[in-house]
Amino acid sequence: MKIILFGATGMVGQGVLRECLLDAEVSDVLSIGRTATGQTHAKLHERLLADPSDLSSIEDELEGYDACFFCLGVTSSGMTEAAYRKIIYDLTIAVANTLGKHNPGLTFIFVTGAGTDSTERGRSMWARVKGQAENALLKMPFIAAYMFRPAIIRPMHGATSKTASYRFFYTVLGPLIPLLRLVFPRSVTTTENIGRAMLVVARRGAPNPIIESAEIDALAKTQAVART
Repeated sequence: MKIILFGATGMVGQGVLRECLLDAEVSDVLSIGRTATGQTHAKLHERLLADPSDLSSIEDELEGYDACFFCLGVTSSGMTEAAYRKIIYDLTIAVANTLGKHNPGLTFIFVTGAGTDSTERGRSMWARVKGQAENALLKMPFIAAYMFRPAIIRPMHGATSKTASYRFFYTVLGPLIPLLRLVFPRSVTTTENIGRAMLVVARRGAPNPIIESAEIDALAKTQAVART
């Protein structure tokens, strides 16, 4: 299986990349983003782009992939709706359109978040914009598209957020996440489980296109991952 990964340097993307590299059935991972992962692996190929929405310079490298794991995102804190939409909606849909042209059999998996607004009419700006992106992706002619909506995410295996406020949260409250998992088991998942669940869904699909934290954990457990 050949994977295209966006957002490999973010907290979720770090976990997803780790699981892809460990999976014996994954032969190639193409990481596309603005910054390097800092990793070296026989499966991993990186393409650094100042504007990841413009894939024209690497279009000849985009054919033959089975899935795209789109983990690229940004906090909406302090951003206008127009600026947030440019990243969450415009960039995502531009990438999806390009990949769809080259890979008609592609499975596209998009990481949004719990509370995403599918109606596109709610009061929360970030939830509306992510809902718009989800709805647009679900209408595109991929073989399948899935929206991952994790709530509280426990970073594992050294994964760290690029956002200062998130790093502060995990530094101060991170030790409490296992307790939160006991109290709210359906709301807490891990970077490891997100990566494993994506691989399961890329291989054999899932019953529903919207996948919340509890479903992410359930999918991650349904198949033992063969490790390299």
